[in-house]
Amino acid sequence: MKYDDLNNLKEIIPDANEMIVERIKKSQKLKDLNTSLYPYSYKKTSHSIDIINDFNNIKENDSFSIAGRIMLLRNMGSSCFANLRDQEGDIQVYFNKKNLGLELYNIIKLFDIGDIIGVEGNVFKTKTDEITLRAFKVTLLSKSIRPLPEKYHGLQDSDLKQRHRSLDMIMNKEVKKRFINRAKAMSAIREYLNNKGFIEIDTPILDTKYGGGEAKPFSTYVNALNCEVFMNISPELYLKRLMVGGLERVYSFSRSFRNEGIDRTHYPEFTLFECYMAYADYNDMMALMEQLYEYVFTKVLGSTKISYNGISIDFKVPWRRASMCDLIKENLDISIENLSKKEIVKIIKEKNISINEELSLEELSKSDLIMSLFDDNCVDGLIQPTFVIDFPKDSSPLCKTHRQNNELIERFEPYAYGVELGNAYSELNDPLAQRILLNDQAKKLRAGFETASPMDEEFAKALDIGMPPAGGLGIGIDRMIMFLTNTYSIKDVIAFPLVKR
Repeated sequence: MKYDDLNNLKEIIPDANEMIVERIKKSQKLKDLNTSLYPYSYKKTSHSIDIINDFNNIKENDSFSIAGRIMLLRNMGSSCFANLRDQEGDIQVYFNKKNLGLELYNIIKLFDIGDIIGVEGNVFKTKTDEITLRAFKVTLLSKSIRPLPEKYHGLQDSDLKQRHRSLDMIMNKEVKKRFINRAKAMSAIREYLNNKGFIEIDTPILDTKYGGGEAKPFSTYVNALNCEVFMNISPELYLKRLMVGGLERVYSFSRSFRNEGIDRTHYPEFTLFECYMAYADYNDMMALMEQLYEYVFTKVLGSTKISYNGISIDFKVPWRRASMCDLIKENLDISIENLSKKEIVKIIKEKNISINEELSLEELSKSDLIMSLFDDNCVDGLIQPTFVIDFPKDSSPLCKTHRQNNELIERFEPYAYGVELGNAYSELNDPLAQRILLNDQAKKLRAGFETASPMDEEFAKALDIGMPPAGGLGIGIDRMIMFLTNTYSIKDVIAFPLVKR
């Protein structure tokens, strides 16, 4: 059946329209001219940017072969101009009937915006000083049967952009650059850590238990094992087991899954980077974190300074360090550290301080009250990179008690523009203390706290063998890329986010 009739075409393309029909008719004409619509390969020698940047060194008879998508096409009778876009940029191409011959020129007249072509030719400047490739050979590489959006408006609808990311990248060059820079950033992280003696190890996505963070997990079923399994929420416990096994510096890029809310900085599936360093503590991890950020931003952007949503931010070392209690004092004028829970509740009521919690003030622990005061009243003011250090004792079951204050733990979270960038500890390696805290988590889970973790006996047994003192660091890669690319929503730095059907 020929699909050059709209009714027939709708059998295989439900949203087909007359423009798609017209392109399919052109495809048939090209076939009649013995033109291959989708050849197997093409030998290209250059990107557009190579030609443009090296133009002054190019000789008149130098030949180049490029390939890309037609983004603009202007037919002028016996000649035409096209704007060709490849991965690196755009270049103008000049087609002339005299240079190409009538047969090939007639084929070019059947090209459309969106088609992918290969062009061989030499380079010149037009009267308007535009660097242009003069074609003497043209090859159709992929016939586009669906028109691109109107060029002046591109793709604006956020839902459509996320649902059709490939189209978004074609129409918005900055989107393509965003994902190129994401790849460069991850390469830079690996380069930095590998040079410091770290080893990258993959950790499981599916397991019969989960841990390493407070989160509600996703679950699925493995038929071959006849058991329920959970999708990874963090690689932490696996990486620590590797340290028990003798790896002193280890890291992982982990696809992590948390069945929780979606907002501009949270998403159910995300990329979590974690690293662990034996014989180190949270002070060492602060130095590693700020140096890593400085290295990545300098490597990818050439500078540690960015403009994010109109605000100037500088990730240059060193970053500010401030304790959580000091920040509460700074923002609320409350010296909270030595107060009892009852005294804190009284002050909150007297000052009418807002706390975004489902439980009543009396039901919250002292640690919960301190964390809530910080989250709801201090975070938004942390614009420049800041390490918030020394958290309340009950805020993590995997962290060492502060060496100078047993009401606190040696934990930090880095912030910028009010966004949490990561999490880090002086890692707890006392096996008995760790078992007690993990059992407490398991009790919470059994009591109905969905974000608590079950007991991981395999991890506990590994810790029984002995893990060296260590510092651990987790960084949200997607949030790093948000700052690196001046992007406001996490879904815009994830190539293919979930979109509700």
